[in-house]
Amino acid sequence: QVQLVESGGGLVQPGGSMSLSCAASGNILSIIDMGWYRQVPGKQRELVALSPSSSGPKYADAVKGRFTISRDSVQKMVYLHMNSLKPEDTAVYYCKADVTTTSYFRRDFWGQGTQVTVSS
Repeated sequence: QVQLVESGGGLVQPGGSMSLSCAASGNILSIIDMGWYRQVPGKQRELVALSPSSSGPKYADAVKGRFTISRDSVQKMVYLHMNSLKPEDTAVYYCKADVTTTSYFRRDFWGQGTQVTVSS
C-alpha cells in the first residue's frame, strides 16, 4: 500500500558525518509528516527528528545542533544529515511517515530500518 525505503547507514568513526535518505511511494494522497526514529536493543524506539508539513522541524535534545532533517515534499523524500557523530548515536534508524492514503485511511508507515554504527 505504502512503502518507505531507506538508504545510507553503515560504519562511521566518532566525529564523522553520515546521511540517510528515505523515499515514500505507493497509494499516497498526502503526507502529514515524515521523520526519523532510532532504536537500540532493549530500549524503546525514540524520536530523532521530525519534519511536519505545517510547522518547523523538531529534534530530540540529544541531536540538536548536530543533526539536520530536510524534506522534499514533491519527491516524497526525507533526509537526515548527521554530523559530529558519537558512539551513543549507534542504533537502527527508521524512517516514518504519517500518511493519508488514496483510500482516505490515515496511519503511520515505517521503513525497514538501517543500521548506523559509530565506532573507531
